[in-house]
Amino acid sequence: MAIEIKAKALAWAIASSTVEEIDEINILQASLLAMKRAVEALGIMPTEVLVDGLHCPKLSLPMRAIVQGDSKEVTISAASILAKTARDADLYELDKLYPKYGFAKHKGYPTPLHMQMLEKHGVLSIHRKSYAPVKKILNKGETNE
Repeated sequence: MAIEIKAKALAWAIASSTVEEIDEINILQASLLAMKRAVEALGIMPTEVLVDGLHCPKLSLPMRAIVQGDSKEVTISAASILAKTARDADLYELDKLYPKYGFAKHKGYPTPLHMQMLEKHGVLSIHRKSYAPVKKILNKGETNE
């Protein structure tokens, strides 16, 4: 599906925020920053930015936040697919670097497997230090780097 979206879209871009940015400004603000970066990276500027959720990034373009927008607007749905596909690809690469953590299986979601691997193997530099389960492990002094 992502390949088809990329082939047919007038423009598309994927952006992210770093672990350090997430820890510094929080996950919501980091998500909005990544959205802003993605819009700014587009080859064609949109006439309106549609955002899935309640909040819009800081842009000087007309914007609309739409709760459950991925089920209501095809452009938001397409953006969600591209973002998820890119995120999954990143986690498959992390799985190659750190195979004992199971990133290809849990894809970074707080599943029981993910929590077990954090407890068993400790925290890596790629983990968000502000995330409560990671913070708890760090308070015990368990890191793996």
